[in-house]
Amino acid sequence: MKMQFSKHSVLKGSERPAPQAKKLEKIDKKELMNVTVKLRAKKALPDLLNPEVYKNFTPLTHEDFAKEYGAAGSDINLVTSFAHHVGLSIVRSEPHKRTMELRGTVKQMEDAFKVDLANYKSDKGKTFRGREGAISIPNELAGIVEGIFGLDTRVIATPKFRMLKKKKTNGTVSYFPTDISKIYNFPANATGKSQNIAIIELGGGYTTSDLASYFSDMKLNPPNVVAVSVDGGSNSPSNPNSADGEVMLDIEVAGGIAPDANIVVYFALNNNKAFLDAINEAIQSTSFQPAVISISWGSAEGPAGGWSTSALNAFNEAFQSAAALGITVCAAAGDDGSEDNVNDRKVHVDFPASSPYVLACGGTFLSTNNDVVTNEVVWHDSNGGGATGGGVSDVFGLPSYQSNAGVDVSLNTGKPGRGVPDLAGDADPNSGYTIQVDGQTMTIGGTSAVAPMMAGLIARINQNNGKPAGFINPKLYADPSVCRDITQGDNITTHNKKGYTARPGWDACSGNGVPDGTKLMEALS
Repeated sequence: MKMQFSKHSVLKGSERPAPQAKKLEKIDKKELMNVTVKLRAKKALPDLLNPEVYKNFTPLTHEDFAKEYGAAGSDINLVTSFAHHVGLSIVRSEPHKRTMELRGTVKQMEDAFKVDLANYKSDKGKTFRGREGAISIPNELAGIVEGIFGLDTRVIATPKFRMLKKKKTNGTVSYFPTDISKIYNFPANATGKSQNIAIIELGGGYTTSDLASYFSDMKLNPPNVVAVSVDGGSNSPSNPNSADGEVMLDIEVAGGIAPDANIVVYFALNNNKAFLDAINEAIQSTSFQPAVISISWGSAEGPAGGWSTSALNAFNEAFQSAAALGITVCAAAGDDGSEDNVNDRKVHVDFPASSPYVLACGGTFLSTNNDVVTNEVVWHDSNGGGATGGGVSDVFGLPSYQSNAGVDVSLNTGKPGRGVPDLAGDADPNSGYTIQVDGQTMTIGGTSAVAPMMAGLIARINQNNGKPAGFINPKLYADPSVCRDITQGDNITTHNKKGYTARPGWDACSGNGVPDGTKLMEALS
């Protein structure tokens, strides 16, 4: 029977507020554009938040995952019929990712999904395409299509790095990643050999000359680095004050911790379609098959950070897929304290770090003497130098692995939720990392440094243990003694002084504390 596709209904969770930008008068209705359509899985993904499922679960191969949890051929055929019905082209169908990419003009997309698209200009002068309200889909696709991304191209995330703005004083120090690996007792006889680390970047770039010079300074050979383009993103270095600082921090920290690992950098544009596509590309890669992914970009979860419910669900399911495939995902918890760069007098946690399938990485200020820790406190520079993110999710419920951790309730709703972060590491620019960017040597911090630090550590652990660590959160909370507790400091940055304070045990500033790399390796073995 031929489908009519005549009646539409709202795609649940697709609502977005109007962009906070100037709406321009004209948009070229004939301009070509692409969207990613997210499809349902053949059956529910493995619930690794269930302790009984987690205990007996063996990570899946990519082949088995695609066979069991990919998109059904009948669903792809139905979306294909709809695309042809409204004049859209099929760019690609990827059942293993549960995605299809469609291409058409602005006018065709507006008609297909019952939206009004417009161009906007941000206060920084950048033009982007935006929409307001919900997306609608044909009734025949209800329950099959879970999200449509790319209609709106507004910026979705910020990099979580902080440069040291002032000159070094007696109170400021900087470390090479090789120093950090000694200070935090990372496994000494591992270098990440034969391991693949994926890094997601939404801007900026690197130069091989910088990497050669930097690793020479550490008396190491530079790691093998590969750049992968997603949705038109590219390795595009420009200047130290751009996202180059993020890219170089990520590569140099991960590579400094695990110099013999292969580092695959996925470059994408900064919007929710490209961000999601890059994550899925890394997770589902059969060419590189990374066992650990580092993400140092994000924004406050929910509408405050620009996330629609369908986007949050799509990203979270991608991380759930990573867990099922035995991939560890590390994400920065944010650099703006309890407010997470939202000026509404409420507390916010950063996403993707707030996903229960992600290892959320918070920040500290580190003091040492001859590679021995003399003091370590929550990162919070009251002079405007940033503070670690952390708090309680208003989107994701309290996962079972945190049920005995003493996680606070949300200061916004009074309800329990996913606690962020899970652990912490050196992030304060005043005790930051010596990094080379665009020919310049500088000190950089931020929780952006902790995500690749943990990715490098996981690569070393995987090498030593002879298997991927995978989704480590339940094991981390089962034995929090693998971390050194951080009990001083806070991340309170809202104008009405709402936020969190460090205390013995888990807290919403430093999680379980700073990992002892060797103890964590033993716990994961």
